[in-house]
Amino acid sequence: MKKRIIFHIDVNSAYLSWEATWRLQHGSSLDLRNIPSVVGGDPKSRHGIILAKSIPAKKYEIKTGETLYSARQKCPDLLIVPPNYELYMKCSNVMYSILKEYSHLVQRYSIDECFVDYTQSEDLFGDPLKVAYNISNRIKKELGFTVNIGIANNKLLAKMASELEKPDKIHTLFPNEIEDKMWKLPIDELFMVGRRTLPKLKNIGINTIGDLAKADGFHMKSYLKSHGFLIWNYANGLDETLVREEDIVQKGIGNSTTMHYDVSDRREANLVLLSLAEMVCMRLRNKNALAKLISISIKNSDFLHYSHQCKIQSPTDSTNVIYKHVKKLFDEVWKLEPIRHLGVRVGELCGKEFYQTSFFDEDLLDQYRKIDKTVDSIRKRYGRESIIRGAFLNSGLKPIVGGVGEEEYQMMSSLL
Repeated sequence: MKKRIIFHIDVNSAYLSWEATWRLQHGSSLDLRNIPSVVGGDPKSRHGIILAKSIPAKKYEIKTGETLYSARQKCPDLLIVPPNYELYMKCSNVMYSILKEYSHLVQRYSIDECFVDYTQSEDLFGDPLKVAYNISNRIKKELGFTVNIGIANNKLLAKMASELEKPDKIHTLFPNEIEDKMWKLPIDELFMVGRRTLPKLKNIGINTIGDLAKADGFHMKSYLKSHGFLIWNYANGLDETLVREEDIVQKGIGNSTTMHYDVSDRREANLVLLSLAEMVCMRLRNKNALAKLISISIKNSDFLHYSHQCKIQSPTDSTNVIYKHVKKLFDEVWKLEPIRHLGVRVGELCGKEFYQTSFFDEDLLDQYRKIDKTVDSIRKRYGRESIIRGAFLNSGLKPIVGGVGEEEYQMMSSLL
């Protein structure tokens, strides 16, 4: 049986690179990638968070997800550019169209990442490494931005390969290269090893990916349950997930409601937000996706609108986790005035195969997944309100708000 050849293509500093490329192509003499600059929020009001940063901005220890205000404290001359999601989807579409020339199996893992199954294409186009360089050079020449490309026999190793050194690099990570290229890396660079798992591994002397690979798989399963066996497989480069052809990237999933009366009570507003989040998260899980960006919107009784968002380090589809962030966002931005309209939205969606856990204990996340899966199956079989949260009892509020048609898509040309 022919061994699989998988590419992982990852745009370098995607939002910042795409913004810089567009500006250069439209007459600007300033390359945002060469100065301390970020994409995110509103540069005039200084509200919002950092969505992407240039390499020079990293020298000021500016981090993705921190507030614009905090970033300005670190670098007063920081250039802030507001996000342009239509442009980013346009750039993503063009890159996708180039990749489709080399294989019919191209999976858009997120807006700036794609997997390509090159296995059957090798007979047609030739050596994978040469083709990867050809793809990289075409993207750079025709589209103006750079990518990293990882080449391996499965999706996990291809993604790990693309992370080895940036920017504008191509790396292979085949089974005979795992020991030399991957096993020497710190254990926290392995996918699915987060902040909670890390100390548990170090407590038993596992400090590198190689340490975990050489450990006993059944011991890891007894120590960290199913998660332990999963990361042990990953450390050994084992992954059988397939590249799934996908033609549309969803921009985000939103849900909102207008109340028939003014809401002035925090608890009542939180219940409305929970009812919105319930439907958003059900849709998210139905799409088999995770979200990295969470936002809320508020319209007061005078119909003045404002919003607030945060970017989370570990993408999630958990209702409990997303609602926790929704409540925090609401507390940070609500001006205590009567509310007439509330909205919840998640964005920056990605696939579920590989993601880095961080803030929450994996055991707790596993419990949340089981709960969400059970609740979704009951609601699917017996109706949306067949199982509800106790907080809604005697509240007079609907426990789940929203229909099924509020997914947001960017519909535009795929040509720059």
